[in-house]
Amino acid sequence: MIQYRKLSADEINQELFKDFIRHQVVTKCWRKENNEWVIKDAPFIDDWGEEEYKILVSCLQHTLITGGFVYAALYYDTLKGFVSVEPDLFGDEQKYLDLSSIHVSEDMRGSGIGTVLFLSAKEWAKKQGAAKLYISAHSAVESQAFYKKMGCVSTQFHHQKHIEEAPYDCQLECKL
Repeated sequence: MIQYRKLSADEINQELFKDFIRHQVVTKCWRKENNEWVIKDAPFIDDWGEEEYKILVSCLQHTLITGGFVYAALYYDTLKGFVSVEPDLFGDEQKYLDLSSIHVSEDMRGSGIGTVLFLSAKEWAKKQGAAKLYISAHSAVESQAFYKKMGCVSTQFHHQKHIEEAPYDCQLECKL
């Protein structure tokens, strides 16, 4: 049975992720060429090691300590998905909140967890006074299909920090 709930900062540690499978075989990605989005062959395997989990734990704890949102999907008390939204409004007319992460364990993808997590993030962001979620999204074809299904479109405002940190990401927004 899948249980969804907010996490607290003291729950977020590397042990929480011991059975989380962050593995994705990517073959095709969206790339911008001559101001047009095209699908290109870009094969690689996206996987996290111990260092990436240390960084993730630190980032998620910071999100909560600063007033943000971290929501989890637990399958028999085992983490199988999570989403985070940062607390500070930004952008044109301060209408965006940053959806800083959303991940579903490889063994549970396609089960609807991502949809529940995304909708929970939208609900929380709207209550904080945002008009839109900002997403610097992985450019893999499968990831982009999920975001499109959730109603995301190319963003009107571009967050320069995200573009510099992840130049191949697609910068998206979702109206709340």
